[in-house]
Amino acid sequence: MEKISHYKSIVELHEKSGFDPPKNPLLSLMTCKELMTYSVGQDRFTGDFYMIALKKIKFGHILYGKTKYDHSNGSAVFMKPRQIIEVRNVQFAEKGFVMFFHEDYLSGHLLNEQIKKYGYFEYEINEALHISPSEEVIMWELYEKIRKEYDENFDEFSREIILSHIDSILKYSDRFYKRQFVDRSTNISGTMVKKFLTVLNDYFKEEKHLNEGLPSVNFMANKLAVSPRYLSDILKQETGKTALEHLHIYLIGEAKNLLLSSESNVAGIAYDLGFESPSYFTRLFKKVVGVTPVQYKKETIM
Repeated sequence: MEKISHYKSIVELHEKSGFDPPKNPLLSLMTCKELMTYSVGQDRFTGDFYMIALKKIKFGHILYGKTKYDHSNGSAVFMKPRQIIEVRNVQFAEKGFVMFFHEDYLSGHLLNEQIKKYGYFEYEINEALHISPSEEVIMWELYEKIRKEYDENFDEFSREIILSHIDSILKYSDRFYKRQFVDRSTNISGTMVKKFLTVLNDYFKEEKHLNEGLPSVNFMANKLAVSPRYLSDILKQETGKTALEHLHIYLIGEAKNLLLSSESNVAGIAYDLGFESPSYFTRLFKKVVGVTPVQYKKETIM
């Protein structure tokens, strides 16, 4: 089995990677000019810290989740604590930065809870944020403000100031991702919701639900080659509804059709659709439609 190292501290990560010790044990800032060609950690690793990185690479690879990042587009990458990552023999095409901050650095601060709301920490590496030149300027300005505090002004105000700039990076990144979703949804290859519905239609057409049960968000994401969180976020951007909501809408649409076109009772329809229990089917139907399946059928055929 492949070894996965875990680093409880940023200091330990620096030691194992051959970096100079960080100036703050809970915060590490490095530019790609300082790092040049580098590998991080030993083997694949996890840590009790967040990472924000902005970089273009010439060669080498970054493995994050299940996918490799090995292209030269300017991208921002976000890692949350205890996600698996591997960086091997990376040489950068031009300047970039890497920022690690321990989860304890956020303790007692509003950002400790707010950061958990940013879905892009759940994305795979192939869903990295591709930023425009003007967006890159903003990211660098914020990084330089953090770096100034990190290098020159460590006092009782520094942590609050640094966290406010990190918060700004996260908020801007959220905005930039929304722009990226819009750009991708207008691509000639089609929108994500169309692809999503195609996968669903094929799943039921091939009657996989009878043997494998209801498709999950994880299943749909895997078929569409994206992470579950990215799938939900891009669908939310396109339609206002998450992946799970789209699954529910589709299932209830199929249920309505069966209720009005077959003689099966509610339990039979539930099992025909792949539900494990009629009670769950009834609860979901009422949640989406507002009435039970029996009430719906009765009111519709009257």
